[in-house]
Amino acid sequence: MIHKMKSLAWLAALAASALLASPAAAQNNEPIKIGFSMALTGPLAANGKQALLGAKIWEEEMNKKGGLLGRQVKIVYYDDQSNPSTVPGIYTKLLDVDKVDLVIGPYATAMIAPAMPVVISKKKMFIGLFGLAVNSKFKYDRYFAMIPSGPDTKPAFTAGFFDAAAKQNPKPTTVAMAWSDLEFSKNACEGARENAKKHGFKVVYDKSYPGNTTDFTPIVRALQSANADVVALCSYPLDAVGMTLAINELGYKPKMVGGAMVGLQATVFKQKLGSALNGIVNYETWVPAQATDSTNAFLKIYQSRAGAEGVDPLGYYLGTWGYAYLEVLADAVNGTKSLDDAKLAEWLHKNPAKTIMGDIRFGKDGEWTTSGMLQVQYHDIKGNGLDQFKGMDTQTVVSGPPGVKTGKMIYPYEKAKQ
Repeated sequence: MIHKMKSLAWLAALAASALLASPAAAQNNEPIKIGFSMALTGPLAANGKQALLGAKIWEEEMNKKGGLLGRQVKIVYYDDQSNPSTVPGIYTKLLDVDKVDLVIGPYATAMIAPAMPVVISKKKMFIGLFGLAVNSKFKYDRYFAMIPSGPDTKPAFTAGFFDAAAKQNPKPTTVAMAWSDLEFSKNACEGARENAKKHGFKVVYDKSYPGNTTDFTPIVRALQSANADVVALCSYPLDAVGMTLAINELGYKPKMVGGAMVGLQATVFKQKLGSALNGIVNYETWVPAQATDSTNAFLKIYQSRAGAEGVDPLGYYLGTWGYAYLEVLADAVNGTKSLDDAKLAEWLHKNPAKTIMGDIRFGKDGEWTTSGMLQVQYHDIKGNGLDQFKGMDTQTVVSGPPGVKTGKMIYPYEKAKQ
């Protein structure tokens, strides 16, 4: 009888230990969940949807290779509607309800900034996608910027624009600036002022416009009246399109125009604008002249799926980076053999991350240690056909890192319009 009671007690203890162990065992077999918001509707969607397809391709390829730390990976995402007010709630839900293991950023400065207080309060590592100088306010040591603006963030978007302007003969002397009152545009035009001062340009017009502006004719007329040699525009996608159309419709011809216009990089807007783009000089983060075996392999997969996914057919602007910022995260996880946010952040501060876009090193503030920003000029665009945008036939890199420049700028702007 005593022997039987001991056996029952042993079985009960074994059952209890199994019950205690089962949640942990189940958890170890569950996928590693990576949460984020993304602009899938609204003004930023043309770029956000590219990034999401890049992230999906990364997820699939990673799982084919066995996942991370022996576990599959699963991306958990919600549409932030290109609306900053939705972002804090989404990240709270991801962390408190969905219980994701890791978080990465949404796309765009205006979306990343409102996520920061939530992420900081939870002490999570955070990689933002194309946020300009987001961490200049927060100074959070677990934030990393997936954007090639380098250590001098705010001037980076227009540095090449003003460098190219200053090299013209005779050198232009005056500059006008117009900018949206959203976070990115404020930061970019703050940097533009620094660049203008550096090169000795006199600022004769410098005004913001509401982020929901739809009629750009009054703004372009005001720029015309200012009669500056060079016009630097810091805008979000729908503004960039509206401004470009208004410039063409009003026949406005400064000697140089462009700078930090988000949106013109997306194929949908290039096709919409067609020849109206000719002559504009604007930032880029990657062009086909920089292609490698790694980017070609990714773009082959991306472009084969873009039609069915209803996204940008080429994926040059955000498709590649949407894949690459998850590569950064994976490198940190593999490097530390951990999901501990403190360890991941420490590893990224000390080690380069290897991506299809090259090796990336982060400085103390989470920005890149070197800039990879380009300025390109559009030219010889005829009609709205897609093929002309696939290579370098209709764009020339007029400034950028050593070895990336592909030709000289056509100057003045009016000459490139002919």
